[in-house]
Amino acid sequence: MNTLSQAWSWLTDPAHWSGEGGIAQRLTEHLLLTVVCLVLSCLIALPVALVLGHLGRGGALAVNISNIGRAVPTFAVLVLLLLSPIGGYGEWPTIIALVLFAVPPLLTNAYVGMRGVDRDVVRAARGMGMTGRQLLRGVEVPLALPLILTGVRIAAVQLVATATIAALAGGGGLGRIITAGFNLASTPQVVAGAVLVAVLALLVEGVCVLAERLVPAGVRGTAG
Repeated sequence: MNTLSQAWSWLTDPAHWSGEGGIAQRLTEHLLLTVVCLVLSCLIALPVALVLGHLGRGGALAVNISNIGRAVPTFAVLVLLLLSPIGGYGEWPTIIALVLFAVPPLLTNAYVGMRGVDRDVVRAARGMGMTGRQLLRGVEVPLALPLILTGVRIAAVQLVATATIAALAGGGGLGRIITAGFNLASTPQVVAGAVLVAVLALLVEGVCVLAERLVPAGVRGTAG
């Protein structure tokens, strides 16, 4: 029996899905960690990107600074946080590392989307007497929404794939299945864990693409 067949047998074994440390529990932990990190990343990145995109000042600098984070491996950031005085094993070092990892695509796409809004439309809205807040909420954000959602999709998929590092900090998630497989020298379990992460990432990608398609056609067409 080859490794893929053994991995499939491991995945389809009901004993591996239930109980403490089972696939169901690890999947729930992985999804919860992903959602928490995505929400925190959006709360940090999107307001900054929307305001800077609306003002048209300072956005390029903010995007460049945030993109520096892409050059630093998330694993390295996690190790530094674990070794820092405020670190320690648990969820917070992992959450901080993942949030820093997810901010750049959110910030970049939202800012580019805001600056890509047709300036003639913006000037027309100003000519109608719309305030800055009304312009932001009623014109710029709706027209920039497709690119904003693209940033959310990219960040979500990256978080699903990278959240496996939580296992290295004593956290939960699907990464625990992979690390347990290494500890047991069980290649089928390692492969099964990797397959679970890949399938989950594809499912998240599909859900996000569906959400993007639910954006009203008029908004997508105007923004494009």
